[in-house]
Amino acid sequence: MTKQINPVLTARGVSKHFGGLTAVDEVDFEVSAGEVVALLGDNGAGKSTLIKCISGVYRPEQGKVVFNGEDITHHAPADIRSRGIETIYQDLALAENLDVGANVFLGKEKTRRLFGLIPVTDDNYMREEASGALDELDIHIPSLKQKLVNLSGGQRQAVAIARAMYWNAQLVIMDEPTAALGVPEQRKVLALIRSLREGDIPVILISHTMHDVMAVADRMVVMRRGRIVANITRADASEELIVRHIVGSAENGENAVMI
Repeated sequence: MTKQINPVLTARGVSKHFGGLTAVDEVDFEVSAGEVVALLGDNGAGKSTLIKCISGVYRPEQGKVVFNGEDITHHAPADIRSRGIETIYQDLALAENLDVGANVFLGKEKTRRLFGLIPVTDDNYMREEASGALDELDIHIPSLKQKLVNLSGGQRQAVAIARAMYWNAQLVIMDEPTAALGVPEQRKVLALIRSLREGDIPVILISHTMHDVMAVADRMVVMRRGRIVANITRADASEELIVRHIVGSAENGENAVMI
């Protein structure tokens, strides 16, 4: 059930153009604490562009994005991350040649002074902290000294989520988190999403996998041609209805849920 509280994130009238192409067209979108919102649509619908406007990768030509009461519309990605919005892209943005601890601290490495003089990375500290973050999510990785290239897809997803949680994420955006994963790993990622929700941390989930959406989403927002065409609560949702909105066959049907 969607929690009826004030939104953590609000986008109002957001538009983004690339030359003569309108990728996002006056979109209104919001997410509340402890809510999992699935952002759905066919390729080119505007989902990724909207997310990049929220995370600071793109700057919209019009509209406003407010997070925890603060206008972040034209803030840089690093500044938005520092405020608690963590985006986990499909490629995870992890360094496969580094171990788990180094990836949790990627870009914010902990250092110590060797012989009191020479600054070096404090690998033991980072691994211990990473271990604690993984324990919080009930994730077990046999050796945190392993390089990420040796981990499974589900374990890498877990590291990316643990990194977001360690740095106090207040909103997690996940782009196709179960793509190319086996069934056991998919279940683990969905369990992690539920864990975030139980911790009152909202999640925006981009996915083409309807089974995953129906398993974890509280609300489904469908985009088509840069606009939001449906906003469906879990209680009213079905895979058939969602697909009909995605392909554009539900607008005149009796089950249409238009906004």
